[in-house]
Amino acid sequence: MSLSQVLYHLREGADEVIETSCATVVLKGTKAYKVKKSVDYGFLDFTTPEKRRAALLRELHFNQRLAADIYLDVEEIAGESVLVMRRFDTAGVLGAQCAARADWSPDLDLIHDLGRQVACFHAGSEVCRDIRHVNNIKYVIDSNRENIAAFRTELGAGAVDAYDAAMRAAYAAVEDDVLRRFEGGFVRHCHGDLHLGNILIENGRPVLFDCIEFNDRLSQIDVLYDLAFLLMDLWVRGHAAAANRVLNAWLEQASRLEDDAGAVHAGLKLLPLYMSMRAAVRCHVNANYGGEGHYGLDQARLYLKAAQAFLDRPPARLMAIGGLSGAGKSTRARREAPAIGAAPGAVILRSDELRKRLWGCPECETLPDAAYTSDQNARVCDHLFGLARTVLAAGQSVVLDATFRESHWRDRCGELARAENLAFTGLWLDLPAEVRASRVARRTNDASDATPDIAFRQQAVDPSLISWHVDDGN
Repeated sequence: MSLSQVLYHLREGADEVIETSCATVVLKGTKAYKVKKSVDYGFLDFTTPEKRRAALLRELHFNQRLAADIYLDVEEIAGESVLVMRRFDTAGVLGAQCAARADWSPDLDLIHDLGRQVACFHAGSEVCRDIRHVNNIKYVIDSNRENIAAFRTELGAGAVDAYDAAMRAAYAAVEDDVLRRFEGGFVRHCHGDLHLGNILIENGRPVLFDCIEFNDRLSQIDVLYDLAFLLMDLWVRGHAAAANRVLNAWLEQASRLEDDAGAVHAGLKLLPLYMSMRAAVRCHVNANYGGEGHYGLDQARLYLKAAQAFLDRPPARLMAIGGLSGAGKSTRARREAPAIGAAPGAVILRSDELRKRLWGCPECETLPDAAYTSDQNARVCDHLFGLARTVLAAGQSVVLDATFRESHWRDRCGELARAENLAFTGLWLDLPAEVRASRVARRTNDASDATPDIAFRQQAVDPSLISWHVDDGN
């Protein structure tokens, strides 16, 4: 039986048939059946039954790392391989939700969980030691250049040439850093295609599916380049707060799971390049497969413009938010961070979370009194400012979230900004003790160990002695 005959057989009684550029997916009852098309795009080749079977077996194996209850088996039908999956409600896919409603906005708590989940996946992924993959980033850049050049006239010769020049300069400036990421073990077997269209929300939790199986140069990549697709997708769609939340959740969790939190944060130097590359991928994909009429080219132009914008990195900035327990520092930090500095906004460094990390304690588990001695406070302070220097040196902005009750902590913020020649904003949130205690009493799943009693008993700081801007914390 030929491939077309197998597809005809599968389509009989189907509820829905979905066509992509390289596969046909047949939805029938509780199952989904996926068949690779006989196509050769250069970066993938499915032109023989053997090649299609090998690709499906890899797809099954790779995706079972993240969605084993969806990817079930590979079956044979008259000499043709078929991937059998559990059917799920496609309305639960984030990309579909975003497309269905113009006013859609992601649940930020769920997005936080997504960032942590991606970090856990990356931490557990196999490190790539194959020297052939030492610079897959350059492979993607060259591939993007070739694919975008094919639409040079349609996209605008000036825009294409300007982006090509900007990308060449951006890569040349960080090539050594890219290569060191391989040496440092940050090139791993990743998802490879981590955008909103491949993230399902099911039973209140994110499920990552449809990872790349057809080209190792697109899946054996820097973990930060893997994350960059999700960050770029959220950012370009207008969800800056969600992109910033993902980045910060990923950084916090990765710092807990990796050997060197400094190296995790230092990699942010490459984030503009990586987000630009992801936008460039979307540019040529939309130009090729973006639908009927001008829609595909319009989308391609949008992504080309975004790809250029990611490389135009504004100067880093430092912001510090202080106040007593319950003043609303973390809420304010999350509100401010998306709009500070380069996309996807500032890195938030929380003293409460760092203290738990230094003690090897889960974020929401209460620490003993010994964790709050003056020596331990100094330890947290040093780690906070050490990471801030690393992030700022990487070109990303920082928001520091701590009480900053002691004047020397506040002084260090200004000293750091002056040493790095950066703009600095200090913000002190001043609320009555009863309001702060009430807020603390309502907290759940929070890194702070403060209790309502602690909030009441904290010695007030005279706002007139604080040189920072003072407001009421709202």
